[in-house]
Amino acid sequence: MPCLRCSGGGHCRVRRKDGVVSDMTEGTGHFYQALPVFSEFAKVSDAAAFEPLPDDWILLASDIVRSRDAIAAGRYKHVNMVAAAVVSAVLNVAGRIELPFVFGGDGALVAVPPALAEEAGRALVSVRAMARETASLDLRVAAIPVAALRAEGADLRVAKFELSRGNNLAMFSGGGIELAETILKDEARVAPYRLVEPDVVEPAPLDGLSCRWEPLPARRGRIATLLLRPASGRMEELSGILDDLRGMLGIDLTGADPASAPVRRSSLKFRFPPAGLKIEARMVGWRRSRWRTYLAGLAACVAVVVSVATGRRIGPFEPEHYLHQLALNTDFRKFDDMLRLVLDLDGRELEALTAYLEKGEAAGHLVYGLHLSDEALMTCLVFSLEENRHIHFIDGADGGYARAAQDFKQRLAEQASGAAA
Repeated sequence: MPCLRCSGGGHCRVRRKDGVVSDMTEGTGHFYQALPVFSEFAKVSDAAAFEPLPDDWILLASDIVRSRDAIAAGRYKHVNMVAAAVVSAVLNVAGRIELPFVFGGDGALVAVPPALAEEAGRALVSVRAMARETASLDLRVAAIPVAALRAEGADLRVAKFELSRGNNLAMFSGGGIELAETILKDEARVAPYRLVEPDVVEPAPLDGLSCRWEPLPARRGRIATLLLRPASGRMEELSGILDDLRGMLGIDLTGADPASAPVRRSSLKFRFPPAGLKIEARMVGWRRSRWRTYLAGLAACVAVVVSVATGRRIGPFEPEHYLHQLALNTDFRKFDDMLRLVLDLDGRELEALTAYLEKGEAAGHLVYGLHLSDEALMTCLVFSLEENRHIHFIDGADGGYARAAQDFKQRLAEQASGAAA
């Protein structure tokens, strides 16, 4: 992804609509970029690994209205693409400024410094218009100040998990993400933060957003999309859960490339032309040229097919290296006040996991939501093959995170009702 605002030597600036130039090296603009990284996933249970986002940052939040209807209609790939488009649009606005984000299947959240807030907000509104016109999906969008979340009793702390060199994934704690999602879905509470769509909407920059891999079949048994957190909400208890998954169930999430990761070379399926290329062209080429976007994507697909078949590098694409990096650069495990996992489990692991979850829930130790499917879906952001800058969003098929979240909310309500009784 080219830097949109570097003036040389990494000195980044933003020119606002009023002509004022803000220097991104001043203030808190590089807060996230300067955070240290960790590569051991178990570190997410360490509260000391998380730093508070500055008060003047803004959390851009999005969520697809009635996503369950789209899921029921078999359109979850469209839902995933719109959620990924939110991240793509804001990251393209940011250029080389690294930002923390979370992909949630039917929505996404990205935190931005104040100098980027206006332009990133416009990009988010543009994605909303694009989703409506290309996929008939209604996207809620809001810009919620981090200070406002803290004023309501939550916090927003962030850590940086390294997937591979130069590719990082944000982890969040403090309850701010959950509060932002609650505010976003409440018409009265979101009113001060709602982003208004102007009369004329310019297309958002969606460079790098792609949808070319076929669904990933489970290699070992079933794909489990799991939301899991200690009932107490205390992060230190998460360490015990990770230890239980590894020791009691044999599901190790702490290594660089655990066996339960859903993306493997053997599971990557590519057809020509890709079934998802039409969706990609409609969204990325919105209000520009769908056919030009489609043909450019088709040409890139030809290069991939030839390169993989011959084992030879074509331009920046070196097949073995890219496919290895692709498997590493996925978000199948992440944390934002709860574990969010998409795992490929064999029968024994799935049986042990289900028993563990049911026992922990009955004892009041944990809350979870689970959805099982035969496949996973992958949506990609590929910014630079030369620099190995790409990340791939993983979700369970047939609703994945959205249905696991529905299960989670139901179980949480039942647990609260039982406690009250």
